[in-house]
Order: sequence, then structure tokens, then C-alpha cells
Amino acid sequence: MNINSIYNVFFLGIGGIGMSAIARYFVALGKNVAGYDKTPSLITSDLEILGVEIHFEDDIKNIPISYLNKEKTLVIFTPAIPKNHSELAYFKENNFNVLKRAQVLGMISKNTFCLAVAGTHGKTTTSAILGHIMKSVHATSFLGGISENYNSNLLLGEDKIWVVEADEFDQSFLQLHPNIACITSMDADHLDIYKEATALEESFIAFSKQVSETLIIAKGLPIKGLTYAVNETADYMAFNMKIDSGKYIFDVKTPISAIKNIEFHLPGKHNVMNALAALAMANVYGISLEEIKKSLATFKGVKRRFTYKIKTPNFVLIDDYAHHPTEISAVENAIREIYPSEKVLVVFQPHLFSRTKDFAEDFAASLSKFDEVLLLDIYAARELPIKGIDATWLLNKIENKNKKLTRKKTLLKDIQQSSAKVVAMLGAGDIGVMISDITNQILKSSKNEI
Repeated sequence: MNINSIYNVFFLGIGGIGMSAIARYFVALGKNVAGYDKTPSLITSDLEILGVEIHFEDDIKNIPISYLNKEKTLVIFTPAIPKNHSELAYFKENNFNVLKRAQVLGMISKNTFCLAVAGTHGKTTTSAILGHIMKSVHATSFLGGISENYNSNLLLGEDKIWVVEADEFDQSFLQLHPNIACITSMDADHLDIYKEATALEESFIAFSKQVSETLIIAKGLPIKGLTYAVNETADYMAFNMKIDSGKYIFDVKTPISAIKNIEFHLPGKHNVMNALAALAMANVYGISLEEIKKSLATFKGVKRRFTYKIKTPNFVLIDDYAHHPTEISAVENAIREIYPSEKVLVVFQPHLFSRTKDFAEDFAASLSKFDEVLLLDIYAARELPIKGIDATWLLNKIENKNKKLTRKKTLLKDIQQSSAKVVAMLGAGDIGVMISDITNQILKSSKNEI
């Protein structure tokens, strides 16, 4: 498809983090952009400010008339859109150009020098760090989260070099053919799609074979490539790690060189791994270690990735997207590192019935590490309920006496009744929207206490 022949781009699921980045890109190209999403959000509001027309009710009548010209309109949809969606059905039945988000990303990145970050955990933070580093060479970056440095999920540069997040969901990353790629992790996930962990692993192996120049992998993964690790021998190794005034300082050894006293401000060993992966990719591309060091020192993070909503001497509220047991444990480890003697409360909203069922024992183990647990109902997202799988079922598996179910309407009260100084709100559902209201209410009702 020739992008130059496309005048209109219509998005189904335009409020999604990956979809909205592509929407922003087409706006920047001067295309007419419109779309549908299930609910309004900050992302859709920001797009509307850019002139994007968005509606929130699935009805063919809501599609702008100019977008009904199939010769001039490209339709992009996310796999999260249900198959019985009337607008999607209309476009398909009338033979419009209808593509998945991943197909479009693969198509428009085809003629660029592409750096892709894959992995079941860490890819959003790693790609955001890499995008920040690669700004110096005018790269365009498509991120799966909002960069704190730029308040955007699209870092617009030139079309010669692209940084993209390679999503394993629905095998989306197999649409990409990157020059340089990284795989951060291959833990079992998305078993509603893959059914078996081996199928997910095979998908990552297939992705690795599509990398034309250099593959970089976290040490220990069953794929050949340049390795990276913290405090372990690897091609790219971080060592002499220490914490000073809330930031990490560490040295890095590469296959041919070394650099000392890198400063990095995100908490947790897992984020040092993310920084190291981005460093390795940028270094392989040709960015000097000194230039990378400067960029790492100024990286502010990604929204909803260990984001402080409240941080005072008396109370801390942390917002994080963690929705897999490995990610929950990483957040807990980071909190213990920074606040080793404080009581910690976790508020968790499980995401998907299938994921909760598949990893119930692991969820229970990771949540049990906290001092206190508040568990919200499962966020269904794209799924129908599974009989017998609910928040009560998961709560009973958590080996922690300080645990209880909570509801959205009682959450603030339950948090305020806890004596925990540190509260972490975790999940990939609408807990990310809820936390803004919780933050405001806590600040309003506890002025003199926090």
C-alpha cells in the first residue's frame, strides 16, 4: 500500500496506547484521522486537541462521511476490538483496506533502520529509554507508554531510524523485520492466545530469526545473541552497582570497552536491566558510551511504571502497570530496596479472567510478599467471565492474613484505614484511571498528615 495515496485513516480502538502513537504519526503526516474507542480517556482527549474526531458508541452512523470513500481510507484496528463490532464488520464487508495495528507498523517501518524491543516484561520502559537515547540521531520512536520526558508515546524525528516496541500479543511482532532487536524476557503470558508457554517461546524464536543484523538478549534466554546482565558475566554487563540519594550508580563493560559511574534514576534492579538493554542497542547502532551515559542520567521514566503520585516523608503512593506476577514481584523488590523498614500495602486489580486463572498460584505468591493486600474485582477487558474464577477465588490463595476484597466505591476508605506508609496501586485495567481520583482525595482529606 502506498501511504501517499491514503487521505483518511480511521482507527478502531484509537485510545489504545499503541494505536494512539500511530494515530499521532498520521496526524503529523498531514492525514485526516478519526476513530472509535469504547470510553473517553486522557489519550483520546489529547488526540481530539490535535483535531482527531473520535466517537464512543459503536454505530456505523457515527463514521464521518468522508471516511466512507474506500479508495482513500485506511482502516486500522486493534485485536482488542470484538469480532462482532458493527463498524469493523462494515469496513470488512465493504472491502475497505482494513489492517491490524501491527501490520501497519510493519508496513511503515519497512524502509527504515529499525530498532525493536521485544519481551513479556520491560519492553515499554526499555523502548522509552532507547527512544530518549536515539533522539540525538533524530530517530522516531513508537512507545507502549507515555514518556515522562516528552509527555507522549510518539517521539517524532525523521523517517530514517525508528525505535518500535515489538508486541508479542497475537504474534504482532512477526510483522516486523528489525535491523537491531532486543528480547528482555520470555515468561509465559497471553496463554489465552498461545495456549501453551512453548508456543509463546516458539513465537519469540521466530521473531529472532527476522532480525537482519544484531540480536541482543537478557542472559539466560534460550536464543543466541549478544547477552546483557547485571552482576553476571555477559557481553554487556552492569556491575559495581550502588544506590546514592535514590539513584543508581553503576559501571558497564561492553565487548570492546567500559564506562564508569553511569547514573540512572529509576528504582529496581529490573530497571537497571532495562537501561542496560537500551544501552547495548544504542551502542551496537553506533552511539558512544559517553553520549548514552548523558541520556541515561536525564531519563525521567514512563507514566504508570513506578510513578510516584504522592511522595512525602509521611506517605508514598505509587502507580504501576504491573499485571503479571513477575512484574508485581519486581515492584515489591524495588519498594523494599528504597523503603526497607516501611509497611507496604498493595492494591491490585487483576487483568483478564484467563490470566488470573493461568497464573493464580504465582499471583498469590507475589502478592503475599506485601505486608497488606487489597484486591479489586477482575478487569475483564476483552473477555467474558470464566465460571469459578473471580477475586474471592484468588484472595483465598494469598497466604497473607492482612488481606481483603475491596470495591471501587470503598477503596479510598480501605486505603485510609491502613497504617501502611507506602501504597502501591498495580494493574493494567481501569485502576490506572482510578488512581488520579484516589490521589486527589487523599491529598484533599489528609493535608496536615502527609
